[in-house]
Amino acid sequence: MADLKIAVILGSTRPGRNGKGVADWVVSKAAGRSGADYTLIDLVDYPLPHLDEAAPASMGQYAGDHTKNWATTIAGFDGFVFVTPEYNHSTSGVLKNAIDYLYGEWNNKAAAFVSYGALGGARAIEHLRAISSELQIAHVRQQLSFSLFSDFENFSTFAPQALHDDAAITLFDQLEAWARALKGVRGQAA
Repeated sequence: MADLKIAVILGSTRPGRNGKGVADWVVSKAAGRSGADYTLIDLVDYPLPHLDEAAPASMGQYAGDHTKNWATTIAGFDGFVFVTPEYNHSTSGVLKNAIDYLYGEWNNKAAAFVSYGALGGARAIEHLRAISSELQIAHVRQQLSFSLFSDFENFSTFAPQALHDDAAITLFDQLEAWARALKGVRGQAA
């Protein structure tokens, strides 16, 4: 068993979504790695209503059972791979909502980004980088951006170009290095 736990968070719940194929590909590419265990977290399985907590997440005073369940899930991970579509030049509302529910559970952890869309989802990643910085999530440089035109058949079946394989290895290497370093930071703070 690896010393790091990484969540691959699928940031789309839309019927007919393309993200499931992308997230499954990420998990399959990470499966042979010895430095971390990668687990798919599908937001379909965490039906969070539009943010309904009275207190700001930074206070850590979660009232709803759905929030407490989400917090327990996220707290157990050392890092994250956010898989996001690009909707209207940004990330999905459901992913932003899931992120906004928590604060301390994200702090001093590492993240990497995987996106897909007409232009590869790069603008969604830029928004997630800003959000992550506010939550004290250290995000790595390497990202994966998949085009609906060149990495999907008929805009729906995920068929990534081989050029993404090496980039994925770099992404995992960077993410695991940062997650391991930040695990030490969290240990010192405790």
